[in-house]
Amino acid sequence: MRARALLAGLTGAARGFAALGAALALGAAASAPATNAPVPSAPGVTAASAFGVGPWREAVVSVADLDKSAAWLIEDGGWQEVAAGPLSRAEIAYWKLPDTAAGAFRLICAAGVETGCIRFVRFDNAGPQRPIRLAARPWDTGGIFSIMLRSEDVQALFDAAIARGWWAESEPYRFAFGGSQLVNVVVQGPHGVNYALYQRSAPPFTDFPVGRLSQAFNSMRMVKDQPRSLAWYREVLGFATLFDAPYTDPEPRPNNFSVPANLATGIVRQAAVVQPMLPGETGRIEVMQFVGLAGRDLSAQASPPNFGIISVRYPVRAFAAYMAHLRARGAAPAYQAQEVAITALGVVDIAALRDPDGNLTEFYAAP
Repeated sequence: MRARALLAGLTGAARGFAALGAALALGAAASAPATNAPVPSAPGVTAASAFGVGPWREAVVSVADLDKSAAWLIEDGGWQEVAAGPLSRAEIAYWKLPDTAAGAFRLICAAGVETGCIRFVRFDNAGPQRPIRLAARPWDTGGIFSIMLRSEDVQALFDAAIARGWWAESEPYRFAFGGSQLVNVVVQGPHGVNYALYQRSAPPFTDFPVGRLSQAFNSMRMVKDQPRSLAWYREVLGFATLFDAPYTDPEPRPNNFSVPANLATGIVRQAAVVQPMLPGETGRIEVMQFVGLAGRDLSAQASPPNFGIISVRYPVRAFAAYMAHLRARGAAPAYQAQEVAITALGVVDIAALRDPDGNLTEFYAAP
């Protein structure tokens, strides 16, 4: 009965979403409305939210050294460890890893929150491993490019990362967009894992605490065909579009994605942000295409046990009904299992789907 009621709610929601003026995913002020967006039956109702899909709770990041990978976020960013220990046999089997495989995890979160966390996972005896985005440039597609966080002092977090031997796409980059003054930098940790830091100097950001380093609120995926990718997230997953518009640098200067300065005013960054419900400042996925730059396709590497950002995990209240909805739209899970013991999530049914560029997004049955 519950599933039928939710499906009935979906029927109304599926008539469309409102064309919304939204803030830029980077935290900018109001921008142009999303294009080609259907009209909603009720404010904030989306196909995904009708099934109870909430903001993603954690990003799963495969690393070789749990402590080394977490140190910058904890020691410099003020994050805290929530749980740590061995991977369960059920989780190893869910990822289709060999029987010889084992592993451990370390789950960390910004202080006082339970969403936008990072679960660092180390896979042992699981076969060959390589970075998903080995020697990649931003315009190379496949593999999740970055986890996005906010900071009240991007320069200090950048300096701390460099002092640890990390690297970056650029030095902190200041720019204006949609009435907001922003500072952005992409810092790169072990195995090419990127963390994109955003500071909004004006107007102030007040939707959740920021401090030295906030909870993660978005993840960016570089794609070959942005309209196709956006359509998949909207029409298959049932997410709503927060932002969809092109951006080019207004002047030829160094920028936050390492596009050569003499090309920066001509290369269009076609970006869109989706999330399961509106409004909200968390649980986002961003898809971006560098129009005119043909990168490598790294999607074949975007699976565990390879190193890098494996996925983000969304809780779903009506999990079985949502899986039926996804299958009806041709989305067969790449990974799926029942009653998987995952510390801090519980014993859950869980599935992972690939988007058109091979990136994984996970959904699990929320209590």
